[in-house]
Parts: sequence; structure tokens; C-alpha cells
Amino acid sequence: MSRPLAVVTGVGRKQGIGAAISHALADVGVDLFLTYWSPYDRELGLATADEPREIAQELRAKGVRVTLWECDLSQPDAPQKCMDTVETEMGKPTILVNNACVSLRDGLDHYSGELLDRHYAVNLRATSLLCVEFARRFTGERGRLINITTGQALGPMPGEWAYAATKAAIEAFTRSFAVEVAHKGITVNAVNPGPTDTGWMTDDIKQALLPRFPMGRIGQPEDVARFIRFLVSSDADWITGQVLHSEGGFIR
Repeated sequence: MSRPLAVVTGVGRKQGIGAAISHALADVGVDLFLTYWSPYDRELGLATADEPREIAQELRAKGVRVTLWECDLSQPDAPQKCMDTVETEMGKPTILVNNACVSLRDGLDHYSGELLDRHYAVNLRATSLLCVEFARRFTGERGRLINITTGQALGPMPGEWAYAATKAAIEAFTRSFAVEVAHKGITVNAVNPGPTDTGWMTDDIKQALLPRFPMGRIGQPEDVARFIRFLVSSDADWITGQVLHSEGGFIR
């Protein structure tokens, strides 16, 4: 019996959520097709050029197949090219985790059509089209689609209007798309990991957030990764069309 194959987008940083998800899946024998886009990671100043390859090497050491593919998901044809490439190089995927996103500060001084379009292209267009491409091609018995979202429905996100708006759209898409593809054996869920320390938090931010976590610590990428590992398992067969909040009881 062949092993499950997952497409995980946005796996360019060793401290990122995408890398943690990939490790969690590799630990249970899932082969991996990973996308990343170095120019965006460099723009944020949170990753080195070697990190994607280092992540892939660490994952291969766990005994799974890994393909690393650099892709600008903001391009309209990127979702189709992504699914064409994974099928050619590895086979048909049974799991898709849409983790890649654009997250840039805005607010009154910086919000613009250009900034909104940049968020839309990756956070909504690419994510939804990847879901559609996955479902159109799916021929297995159990498929899993997981979209990483945020907590914008639970409270305001000042200074992150474009990010919050495009992530909110993915929550709506997830609920409707789940109904459309349930007959194919595919579950579709969105996961909100809450504030997670992936390298972007300054000491001041950590000090401000810590009292709002009743468990006494900041969320880590491994927290959401373990949850997603559960969602792709057979134990989660009856969970679909949900926006799930895995954020350690974060108080808004």
C-alpha cells in the first residue's frame, strides 16, 4: 500500500508553521511535496536562502520522500502548475495544507489597492484554486484539505486589514467548499493557530501577549502541527466544513 502524499505550501523557514507541519506529517510516514518562495522570506528578513533545503534534508532523514519546489503562488497559473508538478514527480496527493500567505502591515497610512491585491493573490486566489485543483484530480477514498487561517473572526486585527479580509474570505470558502466535495471523500477544514512564535515576535510583543495565554506560554509552530496531524488521520473522518481554533485559550 502506497504512503499518503501531502502538498504543504509555504515551507521556507525552519521556525515556520509550514516546516513544523511537514515534520509532524513525516513522523507518521507521509511523503511531502513542499513549496516555498524565497523572495518573500527574504523580504521579511526571517529566513536564509539555505533553509528550504535544510528542511528537506531533515525530513528525508525521517525516511519519507520529499520534493522541494520554489513557486510564486501569486501568479495566476501557479496552482495548476503546482498540481501538475506534484503529479509528475511524486503522484497524486491525498493531503493539501494551504499554509503559504502574505502578511504585511497596513492601516490608514499604508492600505492600498496594490497591497490588497498582493494579499488576495496568495491568501485567497491561490489557496482556493489549489483546493479546486486538488479536488478535481482526486480519485482516492480519503482526502484532506486544510487551510491555515487566523483569528480575525474572533476579534479585530488593527493594522492588518488586507490580511484579515483575505483570511476571512478563506473561512467562508472553506465552509462552502466542504459541502461541494464531501461526496468525493474529501474533508475541508480551516485551522486558526492564534499568535504563534515563528520568528516575527519581538521581546515587547511576547511580553504583551504572554498574559493573554492562560497556559503561561506563547504558541509554538509544533502546537498547530500536532493538531493538523490529527486532522489528516482517520480519526478525523467526521470533521469537515469547520473553522477550528487551536490557540491555547488565547484571550482577546
